[in-house]
Parts: sequence; C-alpha cells; structure tokens
Amino acid sequence: MKNNQFNKIQCGFLSLLTFAFISCSGDDDYQEPKPLVEVPDNFPSFIDSQTNPLSESGIALGKKLFYDKALSGNNNVSCASCHLPELAFSDGVALSNVGVSGNQLHRNAPALINLAWATNGLFWDGGSTNLESQAFAPLSHPDEMFQNLNQLIQELEAKPEYVTLFQKAFGQPVSQTGIVKALAQFQRTLVSGNSKYDKFVRNEADGILNDAELDGLALAEQFCFSCHQTPLLTDNQYHNNGLDDDFSNTAFEGIFQGRFRVTNDINDLGKFKTPTLRNIEKTAPYMHDGRFSTLEEVIDHYRFGVKNSPSLASQLNQNNTLGIPLSQTEKNNLIAFLKTLTDEEFLNNPRFK
Repeated sequence: MKNNQFNKIQCGFLSLLTFAFISCSGDDDYQEPKPLVEVPDNFPSFIDSQTNPLSESGIALGKKLFYDKALSGNNNVSCASCHLPELAFSDGVALSNVGVSGNQLHRNAPALINLAWATNGLFWDGGSTNLESQAFAPLSHPDEMFQNLNQLIQELEAKPEYVTLFQKAFGQPVSQTGIVKALAQFQRTLVSGNSKYDKFVRNEADGILNDAELDGLALAEQFCFSCHQTPLLTDNQYHNNGLDDDFSNTAFEGIFQGRFRVTNDINDLGKFKTPTLRNIEKTAPYMHDGRFSTLEEVIDHYRFGVKNSPSLASQLNQNNTLGIPLSQTEKNNLIAFLKTLTDEEFLNNPRFK
C-alpha cells in the first residue's frame, strides 16, 4: 500500500519548486520545498510549458487575475464567474448568460481540470492551441468579458500591487502577454487526481469500491474508456457521439458543426472534444451545449438516443446497432462508478480559491 498519494517533485527540478534549490543534507530544521504542482502517482509526468514555465510568482498573479472582475469591460465578470471551483471550475448551467452583454452563449462552460495535459487544442472544437492563446477569446468576446486589452493594461498599471506582481513574475511591466501567461500558469496547477477511484487504483485505504461501483468500473472499461482514457479520463481527441445527425446550421461561424469549424474536414462534422469524466458528478449540465441535465439522461442517450451520421464514432455503431446496450441495473451501477470520480480535495482546495 502506498503511503504517499502524490509524487513530490524532487529538489533538482527547479521549474516546479516553490523555492530555489536548497541542499537536502544534514539540517534538522530543513523542510523540503513544497512543489508548485502535486502530481498524483497514477498520472503521467507533468507537462510544463517550455515558453511559460511555472513559477510561484506567476501562479500567484494568475490566481489573482482569474478572480478579478477588472478583467471584464464592465468590471462585473471574472473568469470565476463561469468557472466556479466548487463545481470543478464549471458553472452549473447549460449555457451561461452572465457575460457583459447578458446574451446567452452557445457553448457549455467546460470544467478546468488537468489542463497541463491538454495538448491537443482547447475549447469544445479545439479552436485554440494552448492556454495562453485561449485566454484572449473570453477576454475580448462581446458576450463574455468584452474587455479592451489596452484599457485593461492601463487599469492594472494604476494598481501598485499589480505592478509589483508583474515585475516579480516576469520582470516586466503589465502587458497582454503577461496577463495570459499568468492565467495559463494558474490553470496548469488545477490538478485533480485524488478521487475514490484514484485511491482504488493506488491501492490506498480509502479506495475501496463497493459491488455496484466495481460493476460500473467494469462497464466503463468496456464501453467508456476507449475515449475517456485513464488516467486523465479523456483522450483529448474529437468524436461525434451521436447527439445530432444534421450539421447544416452554419450560424455563428459554424459553432454547431463541431471540429469541422476549425479543420474544414467533412469527417469532423459533429465532433467535439472528449471532456474528462473527473468530477463529472459536479459538472452538470452535460455536452457541448448542456442539453442533458443529469447523468441519467447522459447514459440514456448512449442507450437509445444515438443518432447516426457518417462521422459517428465507430464505438457507437457496432454490427449496425446504434448505442450501448445497458440494462437499468447496469446504468445505475455505471452512474455509481462515475460518482467515485469526484475529488473533494480538489473542489475544496484553498490553493485554488
């Protein structure tokens, strides 16, 4: 049985340490520096940005910016308005309307979980390549934060605390680049990997699954994990999971057409990025448009609601049979397992609030 639930990044890896290298010998008062990111034992190695490596000061600045409503044009909307920590940084509504304009958006706000490993595009259609470039979209979108970035720089420059924080983090004055880099650094620290399921995988004392949960795990391994791959519970790929069969609506720059909007490849019609199953109990409503309010509705879609189209994921059309055959008991057990993916420590981590 493993006594430590997280890998501690060792002293030599300076980019992930809170403090500079300190000799690890002989001093009774010595305490090992706390890592900037705690990577679970069952996770792959942390992927830091080569052009924006983590630093204690960069993360602190990013966290402050994330919760600051000054980032919006009307000073009423922050990143956290649509990404609440207690909901795994989702917002609990199908389509948000809390932006500057008050207009309803067309995409469900995704949870912000384990984004350091999100190396194949961001947003539901992969329209942004990394966290740094992604931040510009909500900051400038008229229905989200609608901030003039030059004006934002002036506002932040007028606050001595921000001037100090930017200098400490990047050795430079307040800048657009510094803003998005700091936000990206903070978001890369949002690691969730201490659910009951993770403890089960790591053979820890609190990781005992009951019979229903074990049966649900077996079903997930059979039907779900091909796309929701362990340990991140996403493959970071794009799939058509049979929500629709007509993708002719080109409104809003093709936002309803999925990955096709980005690639212009007909094979990508109706494909959206696989969301992680981590903390899924807390991230309703579900799908890119929030059409399903409960996990029961999600499972029922896969049981008997899948719509066929040329780009449909092959897993959902086996032997000319659409969907996934599950009994009511199997459905209940699968949901029981999905609830073991809730990570209460992540949801309540003071480092993220």
